[in-house]
Amino acid sequence: MLAVVVGVIVALAAGLRDGGAGFLDYALIGAGSLALSAHRAAPRAVLAVTTACLLGEVVYAGASSVAAIPVVAAVHTAARAGHRGVAAGAAAVFLAGFAVAGEVGGAAGGVAAGEGSDDIVQRTLLLAGWFLCALVTGLADKNWQAYLRQTEQRALEAERTREEAALRRAGEERLRIARELHDSLTHSISIVKLQAGVAVHLARKRGEEIPPALLAIQEASGEAMRELRSTLTVLRTDEPTGSPALLVERARAAGLAVELAVCGRERALAGDLERTAYRIVQEGLTNVARHAGGSAKVTVGLDYGERVLGVRVEDDGVADAGRPPVEGTGLTGMRERVASLGGTLLAGPRVEGGFLVRAELPLEGGALLSGTARGTAGGTADEASLGVPMGAALSGGAGKAAERGGSPAEVRVAADVGRPGEGT
Repeated sequence: MLAVVVGVIVALAAGLRDGGAGFLDYALIGAGSLALSAHRAAPRAVLAVTTACLLGEVVYAGASSVAAIPVVAAVHTAARAGHRGVAAGAAAVFLAGFAVAGEVGGAAGGVAAGEGSDDIVQRTLLLAGWFLCALVTGLADKNWQAYLRQTEQRALEAERTREEAALRRAGEERLRIARELHDSLTHSISIVKLQAGVAVHLARKRGEEIPPALLAIQEASGEAMRELRSTLTVLRTDEPTGSPALLVERARAAGLAVELAVCGRERALAGDLERTAYRIVQEGLTNVARHAGGSAKVTVGLDYGERVLGVRVEDDGVADAGRPPVEGTGLTGMRERVASLGGTLLAGPRVEGGFLVRAELPLEGGALLSGTARGTAGGTADEASLGVPMGAALSGGAGKAAERGGSPAEVRVAADVGRPGEGT
């Protein structure tokens, strides 16, 4: 568009001069001006074509300052691309041809030698100033673009360094917490479990009746040990130990009626997305086993879209839409993970009964859906309000319990998302 505008201005100036303009004039002006449209791809070729065409126009029709506009633009773009010497040479050639054409045209028109020479010198010097400005602004623009690229590269490097440092600090903190938990809790619970086991063994050996409280202590301490091991494993590594399909198989082995539905083209995901999808399915199945009732049917859905990944865990259990859930650590963890990836989250009882968690995660960093995740701790999650798949990630122990081939009771102990009437 800029090339067309420049060509139109020069063509109008040529048409309004004395004697008008012919076909050759318009052809030279059009070719030299429209060549500017390719200045990004071939700045030196554009400079050569523009200078040749407009110099031919000046020599053919006489010295016209307006005819220098396309050449000035070509000199600027060539200097911006880093071809300073070529741009300066083209400007010098055009100025020399302009001066010669002005002298010849003035002599042919019968203008006095002194008056014609002074006018051509002034116009040539004026054009020289234009070309000098074009060279300087081209070089300044080139340096400014280089500065912007360098600044952007430094910002990206600094951001990557900050992210790496944050991940490293987070990993170190998880390891420190794992060590503290191991040192402060695991040993004490091990002693409690050992003492309870010895007491039960002695009571049986003596033929005495075992107190129910002692059996409860033995069972609770063993369960606490298993959960602590699962927690320490999660703290030491946040990597998934399988896939959502494997979680579904483990849940089936533990006694849950689970179906897996996969939509779209299944493909490999980035580490954060894969980890998030795994955790949302893991936590969802944990909470179904704990709160939905033994006869509940569960559907796990994975929707591989072009721009988003959808994860859904839905059951037809005992959750009531009139009794919103009390938000617990698990739901908070889901919201935080989803928010960190720029996704959306909705979770709550369904109108027709049961509980639904749906999450949506952008597959690309630029495809953020809402900027902040949405979570409902007291609303109803129905099909109308949950019209999109969503994603979240959780830290639960259900996968660990099912991995050991435990019973549904073992699967239920790891949940930390509150169901109606329960705050965990």
